[in-house]
Amino acid sequence: MTQAPVPTADTVRGLVRALVEESGSGGPGPEVRPVRAEDPAFTWWVGPRHVLRLAPDRDASARQRRELRLRDLVRPHVPVALPTGLAQGEWSPGLAYTLDTKLPGGTAEEHDVSAVGEADLAGLLGGLREVQPRQAEALGVPRAAPRSLEALRRMAVAAARRLARADEFDAGLLNQLTPPGAAQLAARPAPSVLVHHRLRGEHLVVSADGRVRGVLGWTDAVLGDPAEDIAGLALAVGSGAAVRAATLAGYGARPCLRGLWLARCDTVVRLAERLEGHGADDPLPLLRNRLRRAWEAILLERVTEFREGGEDGEDGGEGDPAGDAV
Repeated sequence: MTQAPVPTADTVRGLVRALVEESGSGGPGPEVRPVRAEDPAFTWWVGPRHVLRLAPDRDASARQRRELRLRDLVRPHVPVALPTGLAQGEWSPGLAYTLDTKLPGGTAEEHDVSAVGEADLAGLLGGLREVQPRQAEALGVPRAAPRSLEALRRMAVAAARRLARADEFDAGLLNQLTPPGAAQLAARPAPSVLVHHRLRGEHLVVSADGRVRGVLGWTDAVLGDPAEDIAGLALAVGSGAAVRAATLAGYGARPCLRGLWLARCDTVVRLAERLEGHGADDPLPLLRNRLRRAWEAILLERVTEFREGGEDGEDGGEGDPAGDAV
């Protein structure tokens, strides 16, 4: 495979200069700087109001182009803003770029989400359920099979023991999720919904008053298990806020608790991997914050009864108390 070129400030300035000349606005063009101090950096601020994203490979290029069309499909269904694409093309042969509007506000890592912000998140989750899967599939959005919670639980149990030895985590907390409990929370056959799949704090645009004003990062969207988005919100805003938002969006206890335990197991596994020098390069403080948010205790765990025969996690029929399972 040919090694992709490394984008530099000169690369970005040349591209922006060409866009400025194309628009006929003249002048030296706006200031450019990397969004994060990455080396190499593939996402750049262009002046105060735009973001330039450079795809690092052909797969990312395809997903980035698809994202432009997907955002237009999603936009009418959700109460929050999505970036608008202003220009697209290739910054190197076969490698795409997109120039987007910048959404004003901070992130969920910088601002707490208020109760009204939780209602914004509920509108987002509810809106994603309204998107017709066949329309998303026509854009090339892939289908993704639900993950095995039991397999993830086993990985998390092993990782929790390693974290306990490093005095990072109480491994006994994972005893709350037993194998029968994981089986009860297994994904059920159901129509797939559009899932953002990366609802992390850095992708939620949050204003100083706690409102969720926008959502970024749609390149990894899939048709699949909505519990994955509930899990993402647990990492971003905490388990309580995530479950409240999902409940407001019409999700029942089962998908809420499944999302909660996906998030909890993920955070244990990711932190252990990072401490051992492999896995994602996310900063340790961020991984520890995600762990803390995901492991917030919530009342739903103690009061919910799982019942057979319900649709999309809604109660109906007889079942075992959730307290016996989780």
